[in-house]
Amino acid sequence: MQSYTIKNTWLWLICFLWLAGAGCGHTVKAPDVSHIPMTVKIQRFDQELFRIDSNAVGDGLKRLSIRYPLFLPVYSEHIVNLGPYSDSSDVVKHQLRTMLTNRDLRLLQDSVNKHFAKVEPIEQELTQAFKYTRYYLPDFHAPEVVTFISAIGNYGAITADGVLGIGLDMYMGANFPVYGMLPDYPAYMIRKFSPEYIPVNCMLALVQQRYPLAANNTTLIAQMVDAGRQQYFLDKVLPFTPDTIKTGYTKEQLAWCKDNEQLIWQFFVQQQLLYSSDWQHVSRFLNDGPTTQGMPGEAPGKIGYFVGWQIVKKYMDRNPQVTLQQLLEIKDPMIIFNGAKYKPR
Repeated sequence: MQSYTIKNTWLWLICFLWLAGAGCGHTVKAPDVSHIPMTVKIQRFDQELFRIDSNAVGDGLKRLSIRYPLFLPVYSEHIVNLGPYSDSSDVVKHQLRTMLTNRDLRLLQDSVNKHFAKVEPIEQELTQAFKYTRYYLPDFHAPEVVTFISAIGNYGAITADGVLGIGLDMYMGANFPVYGMLPDYPAYMIRKFSPEYIPVNCMLALVQQRYPLAANNTTLIAQMVDAGRQQYFLDKVLPFTPDTIKTGYTKEQLAWCKDNEQLIWQFFVQQQLLYSSDWQHVSRFLNDGPTTQGMPGEAPGKIGYFVGWQIVKKYMDRNPQVTLQQLLEIKDPMIIFNGAKYKPR
């Protein structure tokens, strides 16, 4: 493995998001949140970790523990599997020393440092998203935001104990050569390993922490509605982000879904899938993938999110007095499904 320098895409991203929100004659309706006090300042845990002297790991851990008392234990035990955290643990010290002296990991951190030399664009986007969240959920408290690397362990965004962690090594751009060397990540996943997905994944992690998805043993329709609520939440807190980024679909896949909304719904009804709680059915329509098995090749993976999203939007159209917070707090997803009277034409 070697170090790679990725061309910075932030200027392109900012222009792209602006055009998506304000260009082509399309006006996005969003509340004025300029009066809401909120400023996100990202802390570079990843850089401070790799500055630790491998010959004085114990001292470095103590300093890191003071700076990151909530995040360091989570990182040690659950993200990089060093073991349960203790600055006096010989196991953790040994494992961290091995990590800090690993040439491939240091090269990966070097690449992250070059690609994310500045994190101000992320701070600005999260600041705005947090303001919208506070607007709709008045008791929302902004988490501490830190960055880390997980040796490309598929930790894009995590939440724990009031901390939001961003795994920068999962956003190096679809052309980052290292991704293609890893068998666990097919092309449809790598396509989304880009900076523009950071705000979406962060806000998904936050809403899933506060309003977890329905249990796996519930019906497919209940889980689709729950997934749709999360997509609707993204619409509100990321109003200028393109739907392709919020859904993870390609432009062609999203267009196919919109053009075939009635046929998609008929498929679920005619196959008598809506009230199935079979995990195979549920995972087939809610898990990510290049396509959805049993449907035309143009159908994206996790197509259940699209269906749930349309149901929730229909429910909110029919019930304009319902706030976003009230929507998210409805205990029974079937209340939303029945109230939507969803029947695409």
